[in-house]
Amino acid sequence: MCLAIPGKVLEIYDENGIKMGRIDYAGAINHACLEYIPEIEVGQYCIVHAGFAINMLNEEEAQAALVELQRLSDIIAAEDDHT
Repeated sequence: MCLAIPGKVLEIYDENGIKMGRIDYAGAINHACLEYIPEIEVGQYCIVHAGFAINMLNEEEAQAALVELQRLSDIIAAEDDHT
């Protein structure tokens, strides 16, 4: 199973002829290949798997996913506190 976290595209650049992006995952910045979604623009959200952006999301979808991921994280932390 894999988990993909929505990220916001901060910058788009070319690296050796490949469309790449600098992505903000709720404060953690990383880079990803954007070739599979060439229509994406700075400020939009995407889902990245194994270093490749595979789908675009609108801001509402991205924020809803981030809320659920935080909720899951809170549940796991609470369970850890009880063990």
